[in-house]
Amino acid sequence: MNTCARQEKRECASYAASSCMNNKPIAMAYVPWQHFNSVYEPDKALMCGTIFPELNKPFLGKRGACQL
Repeated sequence: MNTCARQEKRECASYAASSCMNNKPIAMAYVPWQHFNSVYEPDKALMCGTIFPELNKPFLGKRGACQL
């Protein structure tokens, strides 16, 4: 392991163990209900990575970009 990687690992461990993290609330997630409408045909589902059209959210290669 090189020097930079060791330093980074030490900093991450130090941050995670710091007392400032003890006062933070546990994260809360919001998961909307998924309504079962339809499914893709098997060949299309394999290409999309999901059988549910509602979950087909292709990666566009842009971080946080709003697609209008």
